[in-house]
Amino acid sequence: MKAAKLYGINDIRVEEAELPALENGMVKVKVEFAGICGSDMHEYVGGAYPFRTQPVLGHEFAGVVVEVADGVIHTKVGDRVAVKPPIPCGKCDNCKRGYSNLCKKCQSYGYTISGGFAEYAVVREENVYQLPDNMSLELGALVEPTAVAVHAVRQSQLKLGDTAAIFGAGPIGLLVLQAVKAAGASEIFVVEVSDERRQKALELGATYVINPIETDAATFIREKTNGGVEVAYDAAGVQATFTSGVNSVHPGGEFKIVSVWERPVEFNPNTIVSPEIKISGSFAYLNIFPEVIRLLARGVIDGNAVITSQISLDDIVEKGFEALVKDRSQCKILVNMNL
Repeated sequence: MKAAKLYGINDIRVEEAELPALENGMVKVKVEFAGICGSDMHEYVGGAYPFRTQPVLGHEFAGVVVEVADGVIHTKVGDRVAVKPPIPCGKCDNCKRGYSNLCKKCQSYGYTISGGFAEYAVVREENVYQLPDNMSLELGALVEPTAVAVHAVRQSQLKLGDTAAIFGAGPIGLLVLQAVKAAGASEIFVVEVSDERRQKALELGATYVINPIETDAATFIREKTNGGVEVAYDAAGVQATFTSGVNSVHPGGEFKIVSVWERPVEFNPNTIVSPEIKISGSFAYLNIFPEVIRLLARGVIDGNAVITSQISLDDIVEKGFEALVKDRSQCKILVNMNL
């Protein structure tokens, strides 16, 4: 089968790959749509993750089941499904404590097992989630990143009526924005340098959008909220958003980090001591695919709004990864396997 393989920084090649064996309890999925994730971009421009053990990329994908093995109980040929990438071991301390998203021995489609930038994927039945008839396969490919956003908001201390700020309006930032809105935030600030992404944030419910090149975001947010927001979310992962985000939070509030970072930041702990600000991280998600599918299917979160392009697998480098590097107007690019 044809697949996109990562060989190193700025080195992705579309070539033949071996289809994994269809073993007991597994299903074969014809991939229809697969999204380019921010973490894929970090690997492309900054180097591979320590836990990558195979080259076929793609962990945001959906498709149609075309074959099932013995031991498959609830899934049948023709089912339209979204795939959850992680496979926690279930035995390590983190798994036993209920933190399977932090599994010490986690396997994952698109990282340690052949992923979704391929014509077919072979996955465990436990990792496929059926999509309702009214939900497109394009949205099916948005389930995984939306789960990241929803988990981050659920893990934060945001309450109904609170104010919130989001730094970065890429795919995760725009999905966090919608999750924050759905959770009942009364005012939402979005900080983003791209004109197109700021406009999209307004369309999706932001109260204020700020261009940090022209306006000091932290000062603006503190003035509008009488001291800062209850929760700020970092979906950009750079020094400027870390510094501004921490300084935008009300005393007793929280700075929630959702982004992946390519390099360390400089940080003065005194900025969080006297105001008792909490800095916390959010990684992946925990058992929320069914809820996220309902949010997308019912339009509570508009996944289509973050999709800016569909490309063929053959064009994944130039029209996918390179476009995201060079064009800030791009947001979520989907690989359409039928193009």
